[in-house]
Amino acid sequence: MKQKSSIGAPAQHNQSSRKGKKAWRKNVDLGDIEEGMEGLRAEERITGSILQKKTNDELFQVDVKGDERVRRSVPKFSTSLLTSTKILSQRSAVPAVYSRPTASKKRTALTHEEKGRLLRMGKRPSRGPFNAIMDPTEFGAGSAMLEVSEAVRESGRYNVWGEQDVDFAVKAKHPRTPHPRSSIALPAVPSPHEGTSYNPLVTSHLDLLRTAHEIEERRLREASKLEETKEKIEKGRQTAAFAEIDGVASGMKVDDSNADDTVDSTAREPDSEARPVKKVPDRKTKQQRRKADRLRAERRAIADKIAKKRMLASVDSARAFRKALSRNLAVQERLRAQRQAVMEEELKKGLAGKKLGKHKVPEGEVEVQLSEDLSESLRALKPEGNLFRDRFLSMQHRALIEPRVPVLPKRRRTRIKEYEKHAFKRFDRDQ
Repeated sequence: MKQKSSIGAPAQHNQSSRKGKKAWRKNVDLGDIEEGMEGLRAEERITGSILQKKTNDELFQVDVKGDERVRRSVPKFSTSLLTSTKILSQRSAVPAVYSRPTASKKRTALTHEEKGRLLRMGKRPSRGPFNAIMDPTEFGAGSAMLEVSEAVRESGRYNVWGEQDVDFAVKAKHPRTPHPRSSIALPAVPSPHEGTSYNPLVTSHLDLLRTAHEIEERRLREASKLEETKEKIEKGRQTAAFAEIDGVASGMKVDDSNADDTVDSTAREPDSEARPVKKVPDRKTKQQRRKADRLRAERRAIADKIAKKRMLASVDSARAFRKALSRNLAVQERLRAQRQAVMEEELKKGLAGKKLGKHKVPEGEVEVQLSEDLSESLRALKPEGNLFRDRFLSMQHRALIEPRVPVLPKRRRTRIKEYEKHAFKRFDRDQ
């Protein structure tokens, strides 16, 4: 039996079988949705649009003055006040849809090319001369209009090789942080030490030997410190592995003496049996609670008084605090300026030994010969050092290139496994 919805549309919500997809869709109740849509259509017919889309100024009006001639202007009886007249006078605010063009609207005539394009888009045959059907596969028969491009229209108006007053320069913002290269006052080829000569003075040669000795001692100390750190890490790993094997938490040591454990256990047994029972405090009386409240209020009053005194003292000493703060700021600014001056002075000597980015700038090797290796003549002089390496280090010291480390090829991590097949009993290699 079919049922009707509230707006008059037929409906069928009660059906015993819902096996098919169509039957299931047919029994869906859309009455609430249809009522809501019909209400929105009614609002659009009356007001021209939905009330939700209108602003408060269009919906409401505040009358602050009022009209004193309302009663005089309203007639006692009029046929326009009848309900039937109001229903007949209601007209929709939405403009009507015109199915045919009227004389007021102007018809735009289509050109021959536009008409052909629309026919091609609708896949309808376009007829040419003598009522012949044009072939859509020929050149220019597609839906796109074959018109002259903008580049072809503007051809010949722009001279590529002519002088144009166009500023293509992009003004980039320079960073505020100064580049270290601007503060470095290091020559490209620094003058060598006097001790590097083939026939140096004794004092200069000893000074250079002392410098090389200090550098080598510092390297040995750093290497020994690194070895100690590695040993500590390895010992820690071994201790952790041993603790995990024995079932003991990491960082704890357990004695293996069984006798002490037995003695301690026997000594602890009677104590564990006779544990003192915790006494439950008695409930306070009203007099005790009043006394506790009075003491708590007195302590709170004393604390408030002390805080008030501290606040008054701090208000009185605000001027002294301000002066002390200004003095501290001046001292900090002076120390910062001194540190900045020291950094700039050190930066003038180059970036040797300082970390720039991910890596540290190398200081370079000290080329020195022992006393027995010195050649006292240019004829027996042997070349020392590497010019390319010196030039590369000089560019790093002057912040022309960033510090790098040599990238060595990685060793192969995969191992070659050897196994014997059971079927053929022969050895094969597989990675």
